[in-house]
Amino acid sequence: MGMIFDSHAHYDDARFDECRDEILGQMQKNNVCGIINCGTDIDTSLFAISLAKKYDFVYAAVGYHPESVDNGTCFDERQMLKLIKENKVVAIGEIGLDYYWDTTFKENQIEMFERQLQFAAAHSLPVIIHDREAHADTLQLIKKHKPKGVLHCFSGSVEMAKEVVGLGLYIGVGGVVTFKNSKKIVEVIKEIPLERILLETDAPYLAPEPFRGKLNRSDYIEFVAKKIAEIKNVDYEQVLLQTTENTKKLFNI
Repeated sequence: MGMIFDSHAHYDDARFDECRDEILGQMQKNNVCGIINCGTDIDTSLFAISLAKKYDFVYAAVGYHPESVDNGTCFDERQMLKLIKENKVVAIGEIGLDYYWDTTFKENQIEMFERQLQFAAAHSLPVIIHDREAHADTLQLIKKHKPKGVLHCFSGSVEMAKEVVGLGLYIGVGGVVTFKNSKKIVEVIKEIPLERILLETDAPYLAPEPFRGKLNRSDYIEFVAKKIAEIKNVDYEQVLLQTTENTKKLFNI
């Protein structure tokens, strides 16, 4: 039987403070075999590592999210070197570009993204990439640095998806695919092979229908996988088996 592997979550989020252990304690009973908890700065990366130590099925990604750069954060290579030595750190992430709210810090974001792409390459680690309203710059930097990794919560065009997959990266798909107005990601899923898709939550955000607007959690990926199975006209179990294999392969788990 296929198991769910959540390739992107944030269980460090304060919204889980009242229920974190209860939710994570239920995951394996609810068909979840793995979760990658992504850092967005040093503190959340340390939290991700502590969760990975506590739960067998949780892994950590460490890095600086573009919004942390907007707060004036600088890349601390010594600290990052310490973090990647920790057991169960499988990626540099969540890193990337976000021009949705504010483009004041665009140059800082690009510089931080490049530093982290270079750091990941130097230490043979895959990357988890955030790209919001920054498709052209993200694609340009991926082409320049040629990382191994995933574009999380993919929101680009079919053409961009094909380019990304052609460069050997994966496409992260979460709850958005179940929303009624989500035409673009549906087209992307039709056009790219299942071998290039990872399932994710971005918990606590982006819960799928029928939980839209509620606290997201890894076992809700069931609804994402069922939607992908419907779009691609394949068996639900096949979606789980293939995406879990993809995740383990990319993150060397």
